[in-house]
Amino acid sequence: MSPANRPVPASLESLVNELEEMNDRRTDAHEPLISRVSSLPAGPSANNQRRRKPLAKTVSAPCYPRRQSSFSRELGHAAAETYLITRLSFKLLSYLGVGYRWITRLLALGIYAMLLMPGFIQVAFYYFFSPNVQRSVLYGSQPRNRLDLYLPTDRNGSKPVAVFVTGGAWIIGYKAWGSLLGKQLSERDILVACLDYRNFPQGTIGDMVEDVSEGISFVCNNVAQYGGDPNRIYLMGQSAGAHISSCVLVKQAIKESRGEVVCWSVSQIKAYFGSSGGYNLPSLVDHFHGRGLYRSIFLSIMEGEESLLSFSPEALVQEPDSKAAVSLLPHIILFHGTEDKSIPCQESKRFVNTLRRVGAHAELILYKGKTHTDLFLQDPLRGGKDELFDRVVSLIHAGDREALERDANAPPRTRLVPEILLKLARWISPF
Repeated sequence: MSPANRPVPASLESLVNELEEMNDRRTDAHEPLISRVSSLPAGPSANNQRRRKPLAKTVSAPCYPRRQSSFSRELGHAAAETYLITRLSFKLLSYLGVGYRWITRLLALGIYAMLLMPGFIQVAFYYFFSPNVQRSVLYGSQPRNRLDLYLPTDRNGSKPVAVFVTGGAWIIGYKAWGSLLGKQLSERDILVACLDYRNFPQGTIGDMVEDVSEGISFVCNNVAQYGGDPNRIYLMGQSAGAHISSCVLVKQAIKESRGEVVCWSVSQIKAYFGSSGGYNLPSLVDHFHGRGLYRSIFLSIMEGEESLLSFSPEALVQEPDSKAAVSLLPHIILFHGTEDKSIPCQESKRFVNTLRRVGAHAELILYKGKTHTDLFLQDPLRGGKDELFDRVVSLIHAGDREALERDANAPPRTRLVPEILLKLARWISPF
């Protein structure tokens, strides 16, 4: 049987239960800082039906962030996370089989990572040893309900906040993938929260949406403790993270428009930035299948073909009862490279056109000749001026004259990888 047609188990319940038992044995014994409930309607998966009782919003006096644990304890946590991810990877490979597409892309990914290793090592050193990074802050009770905080060096005053949801094809996403972005934005006096969330096969799309919503709730209700301004929160997502975060945003607006009780409000999000995302799942099934994310796997991630529209932001905003919800949405800015082969730029074009047609404030910025990884990895590793990065910073700092002046006088970003390696990585990239 070919890998493309290999059946995926109808239920992942036994696998999920095994992983959750592992997580229970390895996670901290204490409860998260604050218990929260997902603010989204229950989806079709059984996992989505597990809800926790909401807790009233707490107000805490601002305080300087502190390291939450010793280095040895965090090293142990990193080892446990690595073990968990490795087990998940082997489970996933048992579903995918060893098809030609997967073997070639896996080899290309390994070479791609080696070429960019000079930059990755520098970012990893910052991630593990900088006093301005707080790793693995608990935001919920589910597996992988943790986030990393990147704090500006200047702790005076409340800082604007960027909540970032990483990509990874809904399978290999991880909060540390946002460390380069977190480092560079925090250098511009912006506090960054990079969310982790359950990936497939540990969870399906409903679990991912639930986790991200709960992470946003944590930031909205607690970021003042870390020096962030709860009235200046911006939501960002890249690739699969752009899809998940836009789903969360639209579903939250729908819930608010119906008068349901929520733990965070869309009105707290000043703007949404989506980079290289996919927003209409039915249009992507065949495309992903042709690129190695086989139809059977993709539909399992998305909880079946019947759920595709329920997790397609472009479809959700067009529903007849979503008119009131659309009016609640913040300014939406989508970025996409015209040479993106992983997710065609038509996805962003069509979503922006749909948003404008239904009355939302949306704009699209296309980058000619840019690929799926140019905007998120190669360009930031190149250093110097970066049009996308500078645009995001200027939007976040809009209205703050002093911050804009500092941005104008900021030194160019440091190059982390030689140009020849960046060009080779771009050529070999499997994305």
